[in-house]
Amino acid sequence: MDRLRSPGGCPWDAQQTHESLVPYALEEAHELAEAIETGDRPGLREELGDLLLQVVFHARIATEHPTDPFDVDDVAADLVAKLVRRHPHVFEDAPIEGDVHVQWDRLKNAEKERGSALDGIPLALGALARAQKIAGRARRAGLAARVPAGDGVGERLLALVLEADAAGVDAEGALRQAAAAWEQDLRAGEIAPPV
Repeated sequence: MDRLRSPGGCPWDAQQTHESLVPYALEEAHELAEAIETGDRPGLREELGDLLLQVVFHARIATEHPTDPFDVDDVAADLVAKLVRRHPHVFEDAPIEGDVHVQWDRLKNAEKERGSALDGIPLALGALARAQKIAGRARRAGLAARVPAGDGVGERLLALVLEADAAGVDAEGALRQAAAAWEQDLRAGEIAPPV
C-alpha cells in the first residue's frame, strides 16, 4: 500500500481519501456477510482480505495527516489494548459481572464517557439493523423497549424487530435470507424471454 500511494505508484490509489473510500468499505463488509451467509468458503477468505485492504488503505492514508498521523501498527496496538480492557475476565482473572455483553457495554460506555446506553449507534446503519441495535442496547441496559403507539408500517416493523431481538434472531440476516429465497422463487417463476 505504501508503494501504491507513493510517487510512481498507482494514480487512483494516490487520489483516495478516507471519505472517498467509505463506499468501498461498506461494500466489502456486505460482500463478506454474503460469503458467510451463502457458505462460500473461498469467498470468505477473499472478502476478509478485501476488508483487511480497507484497514491497510485507511491506515496508510492516516500516516499522511499533518498533525495526527498514525499507521497500521498503531491501529493494531489500539485494538489489542481495547480487547484487553474489555475482557478483564480473561486478562485480569476478574469475574464476569452479569452477562458478558452487558459488561462489554458498561466498559465501553465508561471508556467513551457516554451518557446513554444508546449513544454511539451509527446513524448510517440500515434502519432494520439500527432498530435491532437500539433494541439490544435497551434490553441489556434494562430499558423498557416498548413500540410507540400506532399501527403504521413503522410501528409494525419495530414490533417485529423487538420480537426478533427477544428470540435472539438477527432481524437483518433473517430478512436477507427470506428476501434471497423469495428472489429465487420469483426468478424460477419468470418466463424466459424468447431467443
